[in-house]
Amino acid sequence: MSGPSDREILIETARLELHHIAAYELISLFERPEDPWIFEGKSFTNPHRELMDDSGPLAWRVPQVKLDADINKWFVRWIVLKLSREIIGSTSFHGAPDAQGMIEIGLAINQKLQNQGYGFEALAGMWSWVCRYPEVKTLRYTASADNLASIALVDKFGFHHVGQQMDEIDGPEEIYELSVEKFKTLKF
Repeated sequence: MSGPSDREILIETARLELHHIAAYELISLFERPEDPWIFEGKSFTNPHRELMDDSGPLAWRVPQVKLDADINKWFVRWIVLKLSREIIGSTSFHGAPDAQGMIEIGLAINQKLQNQGYGFEALAGMWSWVCRYPEVKTLRYTASADNLASIALVDKFGFHHVGQQMDEIDGPEEIYELSVEKFKTLKF
């Protein structure tokens, strides 16, 4: 398994840092979330126990990383609030871009810190980073029809509703997409 060198660059926005979790850390966090070493030497803390009490995307991402550690570059990042140096959530693409260049993302902001623009800022940072890869052509976000906050969030970016899908775990989801070309014209 890869070591610290498989950590991707830090993504920064005005109020946030998006810290990539290396493959060996990702696996350890999922298999042994109480091991304190994962946070040793880090410039931030995890007082809200993000990805510890609820593993979120780790249940899907860890098996993928165990099969191919190189795919981890697209995966989980801590969302760290610069001011307090606390993890306030996480974000992750669902995998590498598919054959048509589509890449889907997931996002979770701690419930106590929602409705403060952190989700928008984290997505803007992640999408700005991934749009640098020429193989990425389309950004995708999915949400259940009753998740009005997520739908409002992608509406702010100008995403278009392109259909529906049945997710094995989350049930019916609405699909929203935006071309990389269109995203690159947005001003933040």
